[in-house]
Parts: sequence; C-alpha cells; structure tokens
Amino acid sequence: MRKQDIEIVINAKGEVTFQVKGMKGGSCVDETKFLEAALGGEAAVVDQQKTGEYYEQSEGYAQAYAGEGKDE
Repeated sequence: MRKQDIEIVINAKGEVTFQVKGMKGGSCVDETKFLEAALGGEAAVVDQQKTGEYYEQSEGYAQAYAGEGKDE
C-alpha cells in the first residue's frame, strides 16, 4: 500500500493550504472534508487545484459498463 499524506501549511498571514499525496482518484476530496469544515466550510475555500493523482484511477477500484440494452 502506498503512503498517504496530507501536507498542511499555515503561512504568516494565517492562510492555510493543504495538499493530499499518495491518494489516487477523487477520494482525496472526501478525505479532506474535515479540514474544510474546520476552516469554515466551502465558503472559506478560495482555490482548489487537482493534481495528476486526482485523475488517476483509484487502486483497487474497478469500473465496468454493461451497456444500454441486452440482446433479446
């Protein structure tokens, strides 16, 4: 299993930034909800940037598409 980290930086002005590392797919958004809530919720978010890992498929997750119709 890959190492998963959340790097949190608070600058001299009190601005907080954080970056999720080692998590593929959109699960990083769910894993940081607690930080967002603690910092004032969605209204407090100034900018959100997705890294390349966000666009990669999560490990252990498989996606399948069966199609619209079946042969009759």
